[in-house]
Formats: sequence, C-alpha cells, structure tokens
Amino acid sequence: SQGSAGANFRLSLGPWNMMIKHRQIQRRGRRSHMSVSYTDPQVSMDLLRAVLQPSFNDDIMAVFKKYHKFLEKAAENVKENVGQEVPTDQLIKETCRSVLEHVSDIITVTSSLLIHIYICVCVCVCARRVKPRSEPIRREGPKWDPSRLSENSTFVLGSRANKALGMGGTRGRIYIKHADLFKYAADAKDKQWLAERHHMRATGGKMAYLLIEQDIQDLSSSDEYRECPELKMDELKPFSVPDWMVEKMQRAMEAQRDA
Repeated sequence: SQGSAGANFRLSLGPWNMMIKHRQIQRRGRRSHMSVSYTDPQVSMDLLRAVLQPSFNDDIMAVFKKYHKFLEKAAENVKENVGQEVPTDQLIKETCRSVLEHVSDIITVTSSLLIHIYICVCVCVCARRVKPRSEPIRREGPKWDPSRLSENSTFVLGSRANKALGMGGTRGRIYIKHADLFKYAADAKDKQWLAERHHMRATGGKMAYLLIEQDIQDLSSSDEYRECPELKMDELKPFSVPDWMVEKMQRAMEAQRDA
C-alpha cells in the first residue's frame, strides 16, 4: 500500500506543478515536505507568475518607454489647448493605466507582437484626436470680465457640462473643443465644500473644474448644438458657491485672461 500511495502521489503531479514540486523537494531535502499541496493549478500558476513577474515588468516598461515620447507629445498638446494647469504627468499615468486595462481584453490571444501593436494603435489614436491649435485662444470680451461673477452666479461641473452637450463618451472633450471657455480648477478646500454639499463626489487627487452655467446654456442654444439629439441639459445640475470661492474664481479669470 505504501508503494501504491507513492505511485498515486507521482500520478497526481500534473505538468503545471512538476517543477514546483521538484524545487520544494530539492530545497527542503525531506520527503515529509512532499505533502505540501500545490495541486491547485491556479496556485501553481500564481507561483510561476511571481517568478516571472520581474521579467514581465521589464518587458512592459520597455514597451512604455518606446512609446513614451508619443504620450508626452499628446499630453503637452492637451496642456496647450486646455490650459497651463493641466497635470501632464497625471494624464500620462492614467493613459498608461488605461492601456494596461484594455490589454486584458485581448489576453486570450495575447502575444508580444499583439501587445506592441495594440499599444501603438492606442497611442496613435490618442495623438490624432488632439489636433494642434492653429490660432491663439481668445480670452477677451464680456465673458472674460471678472465682474460678471457674483454671489448670484451659478456654476456646473465640467464633467456634467461635457455630458449635457453630448460629449459624455469622451471625458474632458469640452475643454479641448471650447478652449475659450472660462474654467476654474477647484482646489482641495473647494472640493471639500462641493463634496459636503453633494455637488460632486470626493475625488481625491483628481482634477475638478467648474464652468459658468450661462456659458454652457449659450453653447446649447448655438447652431452647433441646438439640434443635437444627444443634448441633455438636465445633466447640468447648477449651483451657487460662497463669496470666498467667487473671489478666487475672479482672480483665476483675470490671470487666465491676461495670460
């Protein structure tokens, strides 16, 4: 029976755990440790994954380094179109994270060639969507007069305005398409105030922009959007802000206008 048990043990070693069992016996040097269970394929493969992880990391980093210059150019282009306060490093990190998430969609047929092609396509599409600006952004006239902002002014989140004008599928597109709009980058104190009053969710380190509701209403009634079937102005959810925030917005408007 002892010989039969040994034979059964050897038969239980599948191709996924033969190497791992061998390493355990060789390192420990005691037959009693052969009872350690690595017969679960998932556990065995995860151990193998841990061994290969440094090599995977090196290969993935090599790919990102290869295309990093494209990401930098795209991020700088976005910054030029949207405004100086755009965090380019954060944009690049989020794009890289998004690339990795989308790679998981093709993992069943993955190969190093497919991953290289996929990342290249993602970067090229991103770069093509951001078109260079041929004319300077016009920040002048009544809409850029800080005195127009008062305690009676109403504001909307940039993300909501993006959806209201039918651009919800492309986050932040409104800032690129309408770079002449005044937008205010909320700081930590502003975001805390907005979150406490349920105007927005707590966003941590993410950027949050406020736009003037009237500017969005004017856009919605323009020829470009008036007949748009995807127009959803009920998404705006406008609100007022305290005087201290209005004052910061006025200073920001003046600085952006002069710049």
